[in-house]
Amino acid sequence: GAVLPELSRVHCGQDGLFQLSFCSAGCPGETVMAKGFLQDSQRRRLLARTAAGGAILALAPGVRLAELALARDEDDPASAQVRWGLLVDVSRCVDGCDACVSACNEEHGLQTTGRPRTDSQWIRKADLVDEATGHTLSMPLLCQHCEDPPCVDVCPTGASFRRADGMVLVDKHTCIGCRYCMMACPFKARSFVHEEISGQRSYSPRGKGTVESCTFCVHRVDQDRTPACVERCTELGHGALVFGDLNDPDSEVSERRGSAPSTELRPDLALNTGVRYSGV
Repeated sequence: GAVLPELSRVHCGQDGLFQLSFCSAGCPGETVMAKGFLQDSQRRRLLARTAAGGAILALAPGVRLAELALARDEDDPASAQVRWGLLVDVSRCVDGCDACVSACNEEHGLQTTGRPRTDSQWIRKADLVDEATGHTLSMPLLCQHCEDPPCVDVCPTGASFRRADGMVLVDKHTCIGCRYCMMACPFKARSFVHEEISGQRSYSPRGKGTVESCTFCVHRVDQDRTPACVERCTELGHGALVFGDLNDPDSEVSERRGSAPSTELRPDLALNTGVRYSGV
């Protein structure tokens, strides 16, 4: 897509997002970290799985036990050597498509109540309009997983927190529903659960009276899988969402960011977000 000539003219309905700036190839912000060797727990996991290796290989030819062992164990802490991030290629985002939204809703059991103003939205599609030219863009908005998240700064209980690998999450056990984080978020990316929850997913706990937002499908990522929205977008052949390790120069997300300009929402706030947009 063509670069919008006057970004100060861009508006997004009631979302109020503005002041997009561009980052060319080689933009600073992420540090390339060396990858370490397998941790002890990973070695133990490899030995444990070796006993069932024949069955695994019979079910999935071509899958190597060494690769299975690299999936992070739930007891392993998140590592700062990794910075998970998402690149949204707006030029590939199809107007009217909400596949990423529906995939997220299905994955986490988000349901509509007939009250859209208060329903939880972890991803929402927004239409941006250049008032000078009338040029429009459709793009998904979600938690930006900031390096310096305002939501974490204002949380009185520590329920809002940032993992070492860059994921910004909410501990539902300690969230008191004060909604300070919702007010602090410049992207309006968080939702308050007003209704009783049904159809809970064991891997995605939710609760009435708590705040929630996009988790980058942490339960998937910790098992070396991609977020549900990215998976669905890829399956449909759109390729508008690319997820990966921003600290790894050989990852697809890093290569895509290095090959074309990308932008951060609200760069004036110096949040160094984990979600970037290209093609705007």
